[in-house]
Amino acid sequence: MALVIGIDSSTQSVKVEVRDAETGKVWGIGRQPHSPTTPPRSEQDPAEWWAALVQSVHEAARYDDIAAIAVAGQQHGMVVVDEGGVVLRPAKLWNDTESAAEAAGLVDALGAEAWAAACGSVPVAAFTITKLAWLATHEPEAFARMSGILLPHDWLTYRLTGRRVTDRGDASGTGYWSPGEGRWRTDLLRMIDATVDWAPMLPLVLSPFEAAGSLVSPAARALGMDGDRVSVAAGTGDNMAAALGVGLRPGDVAISIGTSGTVFSVSVTPTTDPSGAVAGFADATGNFLPLVCTLNATKVTEAVRRLLGVDHGALDELAMQAPVGAAGLVLLPYLDGERTPNRPSATGVLAGLRADVTGSQLARAAFEGVVCGLLDGLEALAAAGVATDGRLFLLGGGARSAAYRQVLADFTQRPVVVPEADEHVATGACVQAACLLVAMAGGRPDPAAVAAAWGLGEGLVVEPEPGVAAAAVEARATYRALRDSV
Repeated sequence: MALVIGIDSSTQSVKVEVRDAETGKVWGIGRQPHSPTTPPRSEQDPAEWWAALVQSVHEAARYDDIAAIAVAGQQHGMVVVDEGGVVLRPAKLWNDTESAAEAAGLVDALGAEAWAAACGSVPVAAFTITKLAWLATHEPEAFARMSGILLPHDWLTYRLTGRRVTDRGDASGTGYWSPGEGRWRTDLLRMIDATVDWAPMLPLVLSPFEAAGSLVSPAARALGMDGDRVSVAAGTGDNMAAALGVGLRPGDVAISIGTSGTVFSVSVTPTTDPSGAVAGFADATGNFLPLVCTLNATKVTEAVRRLLGVDHGALDELAMQAPVGAAGLVLLPYLDGERTPNRPSATGVLAGLRADVTGSQLARAAFEGVVCGLLDGLEALAAAGVATDGRLFLLGGGARSAAYRQVLADFTQRPVVVPEADEHVATGACVQAACLLVAMAGGRPDPAAVAAAWGLGEGLVVEPEPGVAAAAVEARATYRALRDSV
């Protein structure tokens, strides 16, 4: 029996799964929290990630037959190191928005259409390139000492193997790697500083099922493993791993509802969206992963839950008691947004209030507002030429909510698949590690086939309620009218 380890290093924690490479059976799990962060400055010490990884692996992997490890990490973060590989400052995370002004300046300098053509996306404060621009302006001494630039998953892979490598999926979220051309765009980095030799600072981009290496001795000792027997995969970003973890195929759509929300699909061709709504990422298989992100998801329903003074189960029940469309009550859920010099933080709008408004209508309006915002993202994918007519998956913490499930099914008039497993990123990392073993044995890795063999992507199927299609169409139209008016 060969076992694989999948690691999900997120903003909040490290999660580890140990699975049988052939059957997908879960043999162990582990989890360790990270220190919480508070945007606009959201930073963590990478050493904390490593300590949490080691602890989680010891918690999960009490076995001698570990054959491969893969790391999936939060996208976009910035880890800068000196010539000896020593971290120069705390890592800036994806939700650090201190570089909003630098993002606006970069977009103004080149133009949104040119950015989309160059790297598939229009930079925002989440992207690594904007954080590098911030570093050059605000911490010039650290910028001058910088000898290497890594993403969070790259740095953990570096600790495991001693190699500075990445994969095309995570690289595509930096703002200086082109999914369409498959190469680093150092010309974009030279917009920050034309005197810097950027190329030697960037990690080698591995192909999807290429090994990063074996465990180096310090890592093997820390993990209690035989380093020569354990191979390390290229790893990837968290969204790319989640796609592997449910066996996402071209045309399928995943909607993930957490503190923030994402809508993504696998595409066989790259996308470019000058509006900036769609980020044209690559995936972890050789295809592409166009994605739309919103900062406002479960935090919206959580805010309404606090206002109503109920627990999560009661909020679900209240929402399900109200009719589709919440009797005309509409919540535009932009409670939080990215601050820029020309754009203050967003605020929400509640419209359609009447004297006889009920708590159940308010609860329903909150769920419908979040779903409508995410469906705006689904429409943006379709407008960018992405096929979205396959299976529809609901992922994230919101997938545990009966109200989110039903509202999504009602408003799309499509069956919604809620996979049984819920740690899709760690599971996807396991899929990548299993595919690496296939490649090393001379086979042809097929992540979708691995996912099917393991039963990933299977689970509860929620159908639209009968007779609500017209009401759902009207509710979405009312939402759009409010959105467009403000």
